[in-house]
This record gives sequence, C-alpha cells and structure tokens, in this order.
Amino acid sequence: MNDEDEHSTATPTRRDYVKYGSAIIGGGLLSGCSEESGPESSATQTTAGDTTTPGETTTLEDDSYSVTLSPMDEVIFEEVPETAYAYSPHYADMAVAFGHRDAIASLGSPDAYVTSMNYYYDAIDGASIESDDLRAVWSDGVDKELFYDLDADVHFQDPCWLTSFAQNWEQEDIEEVRENIGPWFGNRYSREHTQPPEGCREDYRYYTLWELSERVAGVFREGRRFEAFRSEYEELYGRIRANLPPESERPTVGLIVFSDGTFRPYKLNNPGFAKAHLRPFGVQDAFADSDQTYDENEDGRLDYEAMLAANPDVILHSQGISGFFDVAAIRKTLEDHSVGSELTAVQNDRVYSSGTPFQGPLVHLFQLEMTAKQLYPDIFGEWPADGSEDSYPEIPVDERLFDRERVANIINGEF
Repeated sequence: MNDEDEHSTATPTRRDYVKYGSAIIGGGLLSGCSEESGPESSATQTTAGDTTTPGETTTLEDDSYSVTLSPMDEVIFEEVPETAYAYSPHYADMAVAFGHRDAIASLGSPDAYVTSMNYYYDAIDGASIESDDLRAVWSDGVDKELFYDLDADVHFQDPCWLTSFAQNWEQEDIEEVRENIGPWFGNRYSREHTQPPEGCREDYRYYTLWELSERVAGVFREGRRFEAFRSEYEELYGRIRANLPPESERPTVGLIVFSDGTFRPYKLNNPGFAKAHLRPFGVQDAFADSDQTYDENEDGRLDYEAMLAANPDVILHSQGISGFFDVAAIRKTLEDHSVGSELTAVQNDRVYSSGTPFQGPLVHLFQLEMTAKQLYPDIFGEWPADGSEDSYPEIPVDERLFDRERVANIINGEF
C-alpha cells in the first residue's frame, strides 16, 4: 500500500465536520475551479480590479461558523483553529496581528521569511517569532506527508496555486488533505492581481489586503482585533494622504531588484496588495511606460545605461529587508560604477531598502511608515537606516507615524 492509499483510507477524525460549504461540492473540487475558464470577477461580481465587499463570519447552529473566501467559497469551522499551516508569510503576519502567533506551524522557507518578518516584529512587544518553531514546507517540492505530520486545523494556502507550482499535486490530493486533515483557506492571486491557472479562472475573486485580512480574522474569530488594526491603518493612511505634496512636486521612483550587474524593474502602481505600501504615495513611476518590466517579462532586465536613461529621483530595492539583499553593499557597488555613479538617486543618497510584497496588517503599517520617510523625508522625517541593518531602525517617538504600544496592545489583547 502506498502513502496515498494509506491516507485516503484513514480513520475519520473530528475534522470530518470541517467541510467546504455545499455550494462548492459537486461537479468539481472548488467553486471557481472548474475545467472551464472565464472572466475574472470580484466578490460582488464586479470586474477584475474593482473593490470587493468586506466578508462576514456567519455563526451557524451548534456554535459552528463559516467564512467565505474565493476560490473555496464558504468554509465551515467547528471551532477556532489551534494549529495552522501557512506557506506565504502574509498569512503568518495576519495570525500574529490577530493574537494567534502560536498557531502558525509552517512557512514555505522559515529562515528567509522569519528574517523579513522579525525585521519589523522586533519593534513590537509580543510579535517576534522563531524559525526553529516552524516546519519548512518547500524542500525540492511540497511533500503531502508534511500535511499529515502537521495535522493542522486549517491550511492557509490557495489550492489553485499549489496544484500549479508543486509537482505531483493534483485535485485529488487537495481534496484528500481537506477531507482527512483540515480545510484550505487561501487566495494567492490577489497579491499580484494575476490570472489563476486554467480551471480556476471562472468566478475567481480578488481581495485587498484588508479584505483578505478580515477573512483570516474571521477564521480566528478575531473581529475586534481586525477592527482595531483597521482603525490604526485608516489613521496612518489618512495622515499620509493629507500631507502629500502636489503631484508636480512628487519624485520619480524606480522599484528594482539588483543582481548580477543588472536591474529588474517593477511597476509601482499596478493592482494587487503586493504594492499596497507604495500606491498611496502617488509618485511618478520611472518604469510606467517601459516595455522592459519584470512584472510583464521575466527576462526583462535593464543594464546600467538603460537604468540611467530612466534615472529616477529615488530607487527602492524591493525586498531589501528580506535578508536576500545587502542594500548598503548594492549602493556601494553603484557608487563605484562609472555609469551607476551618475544615477541621480545614487548621487543624492536616495537608494533605499524597500519592503516585502508578503504583507499582512502588521507588516503593512511599518512599510507605510518606512516608505513615507524614504519618499518624503521633509514631511515625515528622515529614514534613519542604510540597508545593512537587521531590524527596523529605532525612530524617536515624536517622529513615528503610528503608535507602537497601541499596536502591541491589540496583538496582546489589551485593548
């Protein structure tokens, strides 16, 4: 008997009660994941890119409850999950923000992801996590046996994505994990607002960072914590928007990744919550009209001369806080290069480490503050870091754009 046969005939557990809603069973594994493709739409059947309606947690009979998320549709929970599988760190960030840090049992690559998360978390009491406490999901693929080892109550991953990027994962495997272990609850393609794989395109819905966060908060039944975080965000966002200079006075900005002597450019203002920490600032995108943009063409790279032709006022290095890149060293490389040294951003010392696209509510607050200081230091205060630091820099209390203690209180349930 192989492993799949053994698991598919496993003795039912209490999780047999935790099912997808009846609206998505029958005729296919997932609602919105049929064999036919169709136009993308949001939760309110609007066109792709429109804002979705915030989700609600519905209490059912016998104290069970349901939360709705595309592409799963309605997911029913018997009780609040105590153990949660996650691949992408923004789901872990949501769990931390809503007071369920200890539930997270895995990440795709714990060492790298925890490095970027703790860069921010070190500034908040009660937020830091340890990679040693987490199982690595990715190891030359995704092993289904890991799911049985973790025995998680919920799996924060989009099954459409798992079957598209992990070899040997079929829809039968997705259903097996759901039936024998626990439900799936994840939406991958909202992050970059990209098209799901064929078979998952019909009725696939897109969410903002806060709409997705609200649904994860619903899984943990943490509506009050969500509302508290949302309030902090609205206050910070309002403060930023109210103080922006006229558009004509805003800088041109180039978002890049630098490696092997070339620049991978990214668009700043395309949809998806991966750029949610950049769009509010209304800057001029140095690569807005470029056909050589990494978002559109994975081979699209710029050499020094092409970068100089764009010549943005500010250069933001994407994922510069992840541990993958030493932005201080990259800045020195540009300064020492005959063409790189001519870049306006290099000459004016405006090459910065930028944030991660894997952001939940907590990381998002920090990344908004960080970006505000990098783009508009005369308004929001100087960014006091050079890209070599391991933790978010210490910012004087009167120069902070949000209250660290208030956020810590929300995480720790003291609000």
